[in-house]
Amino acid sequence: MKNKITRSIVKNSLALLMLALPAGLILALVYTSSSGPIAEQQRLAQEALLAELFSDASYDNNLLEDRLSLDPQSDNFSNTELLALRETSFAYRLRQRGQMSGIIIPAIARDGYNGDIALLVAIRRNGEISAVRVTRHRETPGLGDKIELPVSDWILGFESRSLENPDSPQWTVKDAGGVFEQFTGATITPRAVTEKIRDVLQFYALNQDQLADL
Repeated sequence: MKNKITRSIVKNSLALLMLALPAGLILALVYTSSSGPIAEQQRLAQEALLAELFSDASYDNNLLEDRLSLDPQSDNFSNTELLALRETSFAYRLRQRGQMSGIIIPAIARDGYNGDIALLVAIRRNGEISAVRVTRHRETPGLGDKIELPVSDWILGFESRSLENPDSPQWTVKDAGGVFEQFTGATITPRAVTEKIRDVLQFYALNQDQLADL
């Protein structure tokens, strides 16, 4: 009787195994066939975002390949803490005939109303901002989310600004004595973004030659 039960268990286990093997193979094939196109779509989306930040500039290099590692724990650059990065991230350079014409620098405003606000700040070689985009945040819909371009054009107000335009004390929102607009009922979010963009400009000014030459 015991042998009969054992044979039955073995038989059922083999049957389940035979059913599971094809399913596993199908899943593996689906993953293999789809992972390539997904990765390519992600690469194209990232490349499009970087190009959008310098829509008025010409360059002859591959932005995704011409990148610099920014390690918050490293001393490769001066005052990396200005960027407030939580992990190693990348800056992307534009080049024309081998010369850097601009750079895209990541940063995090840690003092958003609901936490971190991730930014990409595109800076021309002369220190002027080409564009800024928010890439991640958890700000309140209808209030703080106006930092997003699809929701509001507020973020466009930083284009062509620099450390000298306006002067440093005015690099904040109007409620704090600056020149930049805030949102009705939501001052914390725009102030966090504005002052972090200023920090990125300061980081660029301190490391301009090194960022261009590495």
